[in-house]
Amino acid sequence: MEFRTKIGISNVKWGYLSVIAVTVLYGIWNPLNKILLQDLDPVALSAMIYCIAGIFLFIMRFSGINNRLMRIMDSKLEAETFFSIKDYLLIFIIAVLGAVIAPVIYFNGLNNITAVNASLLMNVEVLFIITFGILFLRENFEKKELIGVSFILIGTVLLATNGSLNGISFSQSWGSVLIIISTFFWSLDTILSKFLSSKRDLLMISAIKCSIGGIILLTISLISHQNLSVPLDHILYLLFVGVFIIGFTVVMLLYSIRTIGSTRTGSIFPFSALFGAIFAYIILNEPFTIMQLIFGVLMIMGAFIIYKFQNN
Repeated sequence: MEFRTKIGISNVKWGYLSVIAVTVLYGIWNPLNKILLQDLDPVALSAMIYCIAGIFLFIMRFSGINNRLMRIMDSKLEAETFFSIKDYLLIFIIAVLGAVIAPVIYFNGLNNITAVNASLLMNVEVLFIITFGILFLRENFEKKELIGVSFILIGTVLLATNGSLNGISFSQSWGSVLIIISTFFWSLDTILSKFLSSKRDLLMISAIKCSIGGIILLTISLISHQNLSVPLDHILYLLFVGVFIIGFTVVMLLYSIRTIGSTRTGSIFPFSALFGAIFAYIILNEPFTIMQLIFGVLMIMGAFIIYKFQNN
């Protein structure tokens, strides 16, 4: 029996709520990172974010909160309590892909395009995740659910172009290409995380992953003598990104993958484009139109269709 078939309906709902919460946080991710890139090199920023996330997650892991959290997340689940050498090796590989290579490429891309465009282009990840999930993980994806996926992809294209092929500026094509490449590595991270999602100690996995990424990037930053100082008025932004946007989302993504699968988790990611456009408008005063809102609603309808068909 596949692990996911042992999961109750209530856990499936929490899995969807978790990934939706992740998309909201990722919506804030691009505008705040755009601000932080004014002070830090992409490698240095990645290093500081993942070090903060790793420290926070280890504190959570060895506090009383961990046991309470695991009891909640273990409801009706037969989670594994041990780690093999292969598991630790897999964590290292995922850390290199998702906490070293992907963020460095992403931050270099973000440095050259707007936060709204970056949010929209991040949706390419859904195509990689669904493809990898079906081809390599043999995840069951009903044909009816393709209706929802179609809604999401159509909404993504329309949102990205604002209904016009001229909607995205390709004068900054190099930055756009880097963002797309980063989604490829993050999609590999998501797919490989499927093999760790059955573990009970998701906090430990997340803490190790972020710490490995942070240490590798910090070492590179120190060797290359990069600036690691942040203005006082931006420190709160850095802490928010490290603790909430990275720290919490890594755990919530693992839980979502455990309960609804990596393919469906990836199919909800386009929500982040809508939230990213909204927060870029609020924080950076970048344009956000009524048409973009309508296209975002179309994506929400697609996610709802996927959820309904999964539970019928």
